[in-house]
Amino acid sequence: MTFTKAIGHCFTQYATTSGRAGRAEYWYWVLFDSIAGIATMAVDAMLGVNALSILYDVAVFLPSIAVGVRRLHDIDRSGWWLMLSLVPILGWAVILIWACMPGTDGPNRYGRAAA
Repeated sequence: MTFTKAIGHCFTQYATTSGRAGRAEYWYWVLFDSIAGIATMAVDAMLGVNALSILYDVAVFLPSIAVGVRRLHDIDRSGWWLMLSLVPILGWAVILIWACMPGTDGPNRYGRAAA
């Protein structure tokens, strides 16, 4: 999956938590979110306001959760495990490790393999 296709898919599946997201889709989303977040903070710093960063964060909140849930589905884990990211350090480490794992081969209980 290419960078632009992954970002487009995440916005198309804006709040859809069903299905699966492969590693490429998930990590391209994380890259896009990081770059865009830094860019909006830089613009806000130049303008002396926080409006753009806040609007951006609100706009990508649901797609970020949705792609995270779909990524967990790809390794055959419930999306509720994403709540583990609320636990500092240990929770973040577990989610990071799971996000790096390859998805299950073939279909699993959440659908067919991510493209």
